[in-house]
Amino acid sequence: MTPLEIRADIPALQDAAYFNFGAHGPSPRYVVDAVTDAVSAHEYDSGVNDPYTVAFDTYEELRANVAAFVGADTDEIALTESTTDGINRVASGFEWGPGDVVVRTDVEHPAGVLPWKRLEEYGVEVREVETTDGQIDLNEFSDAVSDATLACFSAITWTHGTKLPVSDLVDIASSAGVFTLVDAVQVPGQQPFAVHDWGADAVAAAGHKWLLGPWGAGFLYVSQDAAASLTPRSVGYRSVENAGADEISFKPGAKRFEIGSTSLGPHTGLVEAIDAIESVGLDTIESRIEALTDRFKSHIPDAQLLSPQQFESGLVTVRVPDADAAVSALRDEDIVVRSLPIPNAVRVSIHAVSTETEVDAVATALVDQL
Repeated sequence: MTPLEIRADIPALQDAAYFNFGAHGPSPRYVVDAVTDAVSAHEYDSGVNDPYTVAFDTYEELRANVAAFVGADTDEIALTESTTDGINRVASGFEWGPGDVVVRTDVEHPAGVLPWKRLEEYGVEVREVETTDGQIDLNEFSDAVSDATLACFSAITWTHGTKLPVSDLVDIASSAGVFTLVDAVQVPGQQPFAVHDWGADAVAAAGHKWLLGPWGAGFLYVSQDAAASLTPRSVGYRSVENAGADEISFKPGAKRFEIGSTSLGPHTGLVEAIDAIESVGLDTIESRIEALTDRFKSHIPDAQLLSPQQFESGLVTVRVPDADAAVSALRDEDIVVRSLPIPNAVRVSIHAVSTETEVDAVATALVDQL
């Protein structure tokens, strides 16, 4: 399969030049069909037999597929609803109190901000490491985590599309005895990666962006050792060894972060989307994204380009006088981009399923807004 063959089966891409994959990647028909087929089969066929056995067996199949995709062991993956959900499930595993410290960067998505802000009510200190143009200073990060409990940071920043040096940050934090949690949602579907190579304690992500999967299909990696050190506050029959036992005994590994009944549809659609992306090849996808982003950047004055000139990801941020007005003006031309609150700019998300003609069109339209 090729990127343009995937594109041909995505209804949402037929009537507009779409460049908001960093927020939502519209799904191909076969992904949506997989979702509806899974729900139909569960409700129509297994409902009179044993829907729980069917569901639990399917959860394990889906978990194994996701684990293989991210380079994890099967028991290190929990099926979640979203990246935000995954981050919160990790946060729930700590006994937080005064003296604890969480470190994050100043370019985290609200998913990596709000869970820690909530902890401030319990006396937890939240330290913000400032970045420059989406780049982080390793010495400043090292100082910030020297006495911290947890560090949370993005693999690719949603504000600038920059790649943070995940392995280096993990090494620094781990050397200080700090738990590391990576928001990786901008990675799957646009770049190859393997969670074991990063070495982080936990990685949260989802499939509704660059993977072109459905909403509601998140996934959480937690290493075996890290999982054993966490005791989730939320508990249900899927997270324990024996729901009827007098004492709660959490399942080993990441399964302890799953709670109760969830639809088979979203993660079935996610696996279908993974299969399609892998049939193209992530190296092929990343190479095409690089070529298209280079083409786009060649039209943009250097002073207005807030993302690096050299390729890092398909997220490209451009400074314009009025971001919201620019988004509205481009929408009138059937071009879909988004504005960012910080920095006050327009973000263009370029996928391998984008075309050269569309890239030229969005670049020309944005230059007209300068």
